[in-house]
Amino acid sequence: VVDAKWPAFEQVFFGFDPEKVVLMGAEHLERLMQDTRIIRHLGKLKSVPRNAQMMLDIEQEKGSFGAFIADWPVTDIVSLWKYLSKHGHQLGGLSAPRFLRMVGKDTFVPSDDVVAALNAQKIVDKAPTSLRDLATVQGAFNQWHAESGRPMCQLSMMLAYTVNH
Repeated sequence: VVDAKWPAFEQVFFGFDPEKVVLMGAEHLERLMQDTRIIRHLGKLKSVPRNAQMMLDIEQEKGSFGAFIADWPVTDIVSLWKYLSKHGHQLGGLSAPRFLRMVGKDTFVPSDDVVAALNAQKIVDKAPTSLRDLATVQGAFNQWHAESGRPMCQLSMMLAYTVNH
């Protein structure tokens, strides 16, 4: 559904240009709630201008949002998830890793299948949400990354494919 409606999201959010999106007011977002071309979830729609502001803040502080993301070490990708969750809106859970994957940042995604594979490997016994569990999962991915030379995204997908759901 998201893929099918993505072109409309790009259109109504001005190609996700942060300078334009940040100017969208509550009335504009309320009008978008009537637009059947997009998924109409007010909380998520409100998050777009807020996240645009986060991007502009990072740009002002670091020089470039893209460089900020690109320069973050994949061996500590979980900390980037936490940063985005803390400073952004609607970026908790799997949203930050999925966003990063979408923008081309190498990351693993602890999807249900990946968690099931991690469970089968006795790395975690549930979805990793605590700092300790996330550090354990990051450590496992770092080891596989170092041993194989494969990107985190490939390791994540290979793990997911080992599960028969």
